[in-house]
Amino acid sequence: MKKLLIICTGNSCRSQIAHGFMNRFAKDKLEVYSAGIETHGINPDAIKTMKKVGIDISNHTSNLISEYDGITFDFILTVCDHASENCPVFIGESLVKLHHNFTDPSKLKGTEEEVEIAFEATRLEIQNYCKNFTDKYLKKFSF
Repeated sequence: MKKLLIICTGNSCRSQIAHGFMNRFAKDKLEVYSAGIETHGINPDAIKTMKKVGIDISNHTSNLISEYDGITFDFILTVCDHASENCPVFIGESLVKLHHNFTDPSKLKGTEEEVEIAFEATRLEIQNYCKNFTDKYLKKFSF
């Protein structure tokens, strides 16, 4: 089974949303991990927005990259510029490194409705990326 590590600054929001969608779309073809340069705990609004599409990430944990030192990954996906710029070096013979700076809804200061709308927009952005990722990269491999 291929292994994917999704990295964000605090492993609280965008990486957690991506982790949920990758688990949904990749099913038994991909072992998904997520981590941060730091740990900030799981953002409650990320949990709430994912529940709206039937994905429960409430049992996820916020992890540091160093917790996965012994694992060889096939894919590394950084989901914010800060993580991409500060990510440790990963090496591997067939390692695919990807980056996409998703909008950060947790930075929005606004009404509850405005925050909810921002999380839904980011959720859709990440959902589309994850679906495209699985279509592009996982169909190449036989399992």
